[in-house]
Amino acid sequence: MNKNKRLLSLDVFRGITIAAMIVVNNPGSWAAVYPPLLHAGWHGCTLTDLVFPFFLFIVGVAVCLSLSRAVEDKGRHKQIIFTVLKRSVILFLIGLFLNAFPYFDLYHLRIPGVLQRIAVVFFICAFLYLKTGWKVQVYIGSAILMVYWLLFLIIPIPGAATGSLESGANLAAWVDSQLLTGHMWEVTKTWDPEGVLSTLPAIVTGIIGVLVGQWLMADRTEKEKVIYLFVAANLLIVAGLFWDLFFPINKSLWTSSYVLYTAGIAIHFLAFLYWLLDIKMQRSKFWTPFKAFGINAIFVYMLSMMLASVLVSLEVSGGVSLQGWLFSGFTAVITDVRLASFIYALLFTLLMFVPVWILYKKNIIIKV
Repeated sequence: MNKNKRLLSLDVFRGITIAAMIVVNNPGSWAAVYPPLLHAGWHGCTLTDLVFPFFLFIVGVAVCLSLSRAVEDKGRHKQIIFTVLKRSVILFLIGLFLNAFPYFDLYHLRIPGVLQRIAVVFFICAFLYLKTGWKVQVYIGSAILMVYWLLFLIIPIPGAATGSLESGANLAAWVDSQLLTGHMWEVTKTWDPEGVLSTLPAIVTGIIGVLVGQWLMADRTEKEKVIYLFVAANLLIVAGLFWDLFFPINKSLWTSSYVLYTAGIAIHFLAFLYWLLDIKMQRSKFWTPFKAFGINAIFVYMLSMMLASVLVSLEVSGGVSLQGWLFSGFTAVITDVRLASFIYALLFTLLMFVPVWILYKKNIIIKV
């Protein structure tokens, strides 16, 4: 694979992922959502639980592809690491801004978040890619997953049994309560789904992406690359399901089994798209909207979060938010409330497509 080549499959995969993220984040009503579009109640994995790990996996692959030439120029590593750190800090600060918007109550500002976790994963993956080989990356990733599991097994926490994985009564929740008091997600209050401890295994999701990126650039035939990707994907899924027996698949805790299981599914998706779009060159116009989403993914995520916050915060009358008022129009003509809620989410996503399509047609990529 040419190191200067941009993978259409990766852009499309990123676009599908960010579009799915916008859909699941913006139902007409959280009380009327089809089960696959909700996160699992605790243990388990729905379609929605695949979205964030897919994005972190894509970050890892993209890090490898974008820095593939720079990794050979060791004299520039210090400069590149500084640039990556700067981008990570900016991304983290944007995440804080989105958490504060539109009220900017800094006293109760949520510190963790989606962009914050992406920022951490991006920096560490870039650093590891520049400074270590693939074998060391495998060792580090494996060690993190094993140590994370052992921490839950052996460290006692106040008010819960050692090894507890119950919601709000586990090691990750306790760490959050000690470090992030008053600055966690308002829904969970006593712990955060993007908390401190659970970010460690999330890094491994990115590392797996880095490993896949290196494989895509390896001096192998395209057929070999795709076959081995599918084999690796199946092995990870089986390993994740086996580990689930002892350390349940759980998105909020980002358990080790969850890392392997979701990474396996992500590799399946990328391998299929890589075979279809970059090898067989089946590039129909069907994929173009997803490419448009994919090349400006962070921008459209920010825009969607800000618009959603504005719609919820503005009151129309009688304490009804603008978002609630808009959705009432859907339920007035669609009797199935869950269908109305889903259509609202689709139209919201379609609205977000307008600016990214304009940017795409003008060949503008907004980078952090």
